[in-house]
Amino acid sequence: MRLKDLREDADLTQAFIAKQFHIRQSTYSQYENGQRQISLRLLIDLAVFYKTSIDYIVGLTDERHPYPYNGYVLTLQMK
Repeated sequence: MRLKDLREDADLTQAFIAKQFHIRQSTYSQYENGQRQISLRLLIDLAVFYKTSIDYIVGLTDERHPYPYNGYVLTLQMK
């Protein structure tokens, strides 16, 4: 997965991402390291957050730009 690359490219910490998605930093670290499976709901939210596609995050494509927007509303509340 490309979660670590996306986070580092955005100059964000694991703690920041974890707080935004209401999970523990250690849990997010396990997602990045492939030690824990990520839920589809969180994967969708992360794709929207990083403005990319799930295919890009999981390595099925090298195209970073997402497909055309379909009206999905992000459930994350930014502070």
